[in-house]
Amino acid sequence: MLKHIVDVLIAVGPVGIFLIGFLDSLGIPLPAALDFLLIGFAANSPSMAYIAATAATVGSLCGNVALFRAARYGGKRFARQEAPEGRAKKFKAWFHRYGLLTVFIPAVTPIVPLPLKVFVISAGAMHTPFKRFLPVILLARVIRYFGEAYLGMSLGLDAKGFLTHNAWSIAGLFLALALVLIGLIKWTDRRRVEA
Repeated sequence: MLKHIVDVLIAVGPVGIFLIGFLDSLGIPLPAALDFLLIGFAANSPSMAYIAATAATVGSLCGNVALFRAARYGGKRFARQEAPEGRAKKFKAWFHRYGLLTVFIPAVTPIVPLPLKVFVISAGAMHTPFKRFLPVILLARVIRYFGEAYLGMSLGLDAKGFLTHNAWSIAGLFLALALVLIGLIKWTDRRRVEA
């Protein structure tokens, strides 16, 4: 049944891509990956590729925001779980410092199945400020979906093979970027303490 619904949404075009992005980011598992759908759409309709990328970005952004808000309001129970007080404080401090990197990396990396929803829920439950969460998700999704639309227009359906073949290299690149950003955060913190 879900496969039939996805096929209908694909036939609708950018509006369907918006809905697939929304449902997928909300945590509803769909039988087709939005990344491959977007690349296929861009390859078959290059003139509509960036409109589809915008629809995917906005749909995913709305789904992630809904999941974030649900976790924020349901997160009081999560925050009060029976974890030892010291552990809970350490995790909360760690997440406030580095947590948005753990949201950014899976949000921007195509194909490799990284658990974005877990980190979105954690961000909401840990009461990460919305004004910090929103730009991270937006930037990651713009890079990802507009990049895929560009690949679809440039390489056609070969873009799927390109992403599949280079998935681990792309993930490694973004992991290296995350490590550099963590290093910069630690360096900045050390300089602030020294000053």
